Amino acid sequence: MAKHPVPKKKTSKSKRDMRRSHHALTAPNLTECPHCHSKKLSHHICPSCGYYDGRQVLAV
Repeated sequence: MAKHPVPKKKTSKSKRDMRRSHHALTAPNLTECPHCHSKKLSHHICPSCGYYDGRQVLAV
């Protein structure tokens, strides 16, 4: 049977948490729709009015 590498010492809570310091989720960056003034994602069609780049592309 093959031997697998095993850590010699237990990883401390400090080291574990330092490793996970970049794992936090960030809120999406929402902008205001220039047509209906509701919040929407940048470079996406507005879900409430269907406008994108000054023209209607989705009938809502």
